[in-house]
Amino acid sequence: MNNFLIAILIGLVAGLLDAIPMVIQKLDKRDIISAFLHYFALGLIIPFVNWGIAPWITGMAIGVLSSIPIMVIVFPRDKKAIIPMFVFSVILGAGIGIAGAKFIA
Repeated sequence: MNNFLIAILIGLVAGLLDAIPMVIQKLDKRDIISAFLHYFALGLIIPFVNWGIAPWITGMAIGVLSSIPIMVIVFPRDKKAIIPMFVFSVILGAGIGIAGAKFIA
């Protein structure tokens, strides 16, 4: 399968993994769509970044760094949301890095 299509699938899975808990919590649709699109885009970016370190570390770093602007926007509205956002950034970023290294040549 084409590497780009694999990256799209990785992004779809990561986006859904982040969006599903938000849907269950009945959060605002714009927030859910934003989170889904964030991880969908990271699925298209992280697998193609080679910093010469372990792919999971690259994924974690990019996941956290790309989430910081979102956290800055969310913090005044919902201070308790920052910790889950950080945790999901670490886990999903690492997962995207691992999946990219495994399935994309």
